[in-house]
Amino acid sequence: MVTRREAAQRLDIPLEMAVRHGLPPQLTEAAVVELDTTPPPWLAQSRANRTGKRPVWSNLVCAVCGFTERARPKKWWPEFTYVVCDDHEIEEWPAAAPGAIRAEVFGVGGRFVGLVDDVA
Repeated sequence: MVTRREAAQRLDIPLEMAVRHGLPPQLTEAAVVELDTTPPPWLAQSRANRTGKRPVWSNLVCAVCGFTERARPKKWWPEFTYVVCDDHEIEEWPAAAPGAIRAEVFGVGGRFVGLVDDVA
């Protein structure tokens, strides 16, 4: 069985849209494949309207331990050089490039810190 959240990720739609259009909390694998291959009108229109500027879902991968999480990107997220789990010590983080100024963005996904290295 596939959860509604997993189905939304695979269909590349927001979870809110999946709820609004009546996707049940659990779907079979066949039902998700059917939605993807022969989308209902609301899904086809959503795909046609997509501008492609920002993805619906982002895959966050910790640069230290490799932990992954799928999350909805926020408008305020800059382009991250790295993301790391918020429980790693600063000494474990990847080093910034020589001469780069590092900014830290807290609250990325469920447990990440975004690192932005700006080479001035």
